[in-house]
Amino acid sequence: MNRKPIFDAVRKMLGRSFTQAEVNALDKAIDLATGGLTASLPPEPAAPSPPSSPGVSGRTLGAAGSKLIKKWEGCARRLADGTFAAYPDPGSADGKPWTIGWGSTGPDVKKGVIWTQAQCDARFDIDMVDYVKEVAAFIGTAPTSQNQFDALVSFHYNTGKIASSTLGKRHKEGKFPAAQAEFGKWIYNDGKPMNGLKNRRADEAKLYAAP
Repeated sequence: MNRKPIFDAVRKMLGRSFTQAEVNALDKAIDLATGGLTASLPPEPAAPSPPSSPGVSGRTLGAAGSKLIKKWEGCARRLADGTFAAYPDPGSADGKPWTIGWGSTGPDVKKGVIWTQAQCDARFDIDMVDYVKEVAAFIGTAPTSQNQFDALVSFHYNTGKIASSTLGKRHKEGKFPAAQAEFGKWIYNDGKPMNGLKNRRADEAKLYAAP
């Protein structure tokens, strides 16, 4: 299988070269989807990962953010053979969106879908590229610490509302205490407060305020 068109297409969407971690994640995902077919052409060498700093496309999710997201998403519905089954959203009336692995959703995630641990991990890495990019694009040049960025990515991964939320707007204005207070308002699913969301928002707010 020639992987170069895939890498070229994703690189064009990102508007930059890949970091090595992104190359590894995309390679893994392609292997899982194709059964590990050998590439006829290798992808272009990855550019060195640029330093994390406010307002640049080189921002990455830190270890604290990854740990927090995985804590609350979890790899649920583990089967006896070690694989994971897709499951309906426990807090929504219609069960949507169906979820699998580390909180992954999408048109390919539905009833009956089974993934291995490797598939869950690879999908998480690929999903994070988009969420990190969206948060970085939204905050632009607003001063943002790594912990603040990680908390905002966790919030956006769970809600998809970084750009439309008062939380995001207060952060861009540099009103950090006001932004931190906004986390606690996002605790509802289908109009009902959820204890899991209360606790997740508390963790995100704590990380956001950490030095």
